Amino acid sequence: MNKLLQSTVLLVALCGQAFAQTNSVETQRTVWHDSKRDRDVPVKIYSPKSGSSPFPVILFSHGLGGSREGYEYLGEYWAAHGYVSVHLQHLGSDDAVWQDARLLKRKPAMQQSAANPQNAINRPRDVSFAIDELERLNRESSTWHGRLDLERIGVAGHSFGAFTTLASAGQKFQPGTAKESSLVDPRVKAAIPMSAPTPKNKRRLDEVYAGVKIPCLHMTGTKDSSPIGDTTPEERRLPFDHCKNSDQFLITFKDGDHMIFSGRTSRTEPSDETFQKLIQQSSTAFLDAYLRNDVKAKSWLTNDFKGVLGDTGKFEMTLKR
Repeated sequence: MNKLLQSTVLLVALCGQAFAQTNSVETQRTVWHDSKRDRDVPVKIYSPKSGSSPFPVILFSHGLGGSREGYEYLGEYWAAHGYVSVHLQHLGSDDAVWQDARLLKRKPAMQQSAANPQNAINRPRDVSFAIDELERLNRESSTWHGRLDLERIGVAGHSFGAFTTLASAGQKFQPGTAKESSLVDPRVKAAIPMSAPTPKNKRRLDEVYAGVKIPCLHMTGTKDSSPIGDTTPEERRLPFDHCKNSDQFLITFKDGDHMIFSGRTSRTEPSDETFQKLIQQSSTAFLDAYLRNDVKAKSWLTNDFKGVLGDTGKFEMTLKR
């Protein structure tokens, strides 16, 4: 039995009961319109069919060139464990960027989208608008009335979505030549950035991340280089190192590349299933610990997860006492 398979077996054995699926899942697709920005925000919502509401909420932000349809393995898993997972689609940096470009021009189109300062601004604003819309639905909608616990909101995202996550959590950023900005949303209580890009200017990172005052579960891999951009695998840990005002966790998956978090379907690797199970389990324990104040989940995360991870990666934490 190889090490990856051993890790999967151990993961199921140690966590199968603690994180057993409790709800069947339903999905809904809709498009919300932000009249203040005259901007559409397509969403796909994964929610429990049963269980005791109100449910905590997770906003998920896709990577550059993605859509609301991606990262299904996370949306379904979180909803099965009692969360409403709202997957946003960010127009201007979604799959239309590469679908509308000729094959040989797809990478330049993606690079242009990533460099567009308006996309960096719109993404965290999409998150805040989505929370506004969820508050309205929780008050007014016959479908959602009273079903959402909006005192317990988490944000998660991959790559450009990890930037979005950290910006919503309090990271300062400078879009283009504009003045340095903060688009922190205080309604967000926990964050999960996966493969976060880092600022080009590395000299004042403590200041850049000083506004992040909520717990974060950072994730990366030893082969997590950037398809677009210049963040190295070694630099992916910098947000963890420089977020110093709240509990911080970092998982570095051994031999994990940039796409292990995506739930890729076009070219899967044998290790993807193991990585994704670990991502599901650790993220759910983190969310339970910090959104539900679940003492057992926090104990499992801080004391037991390192043993479950084993040789598949490295787990680090800095806890505020």
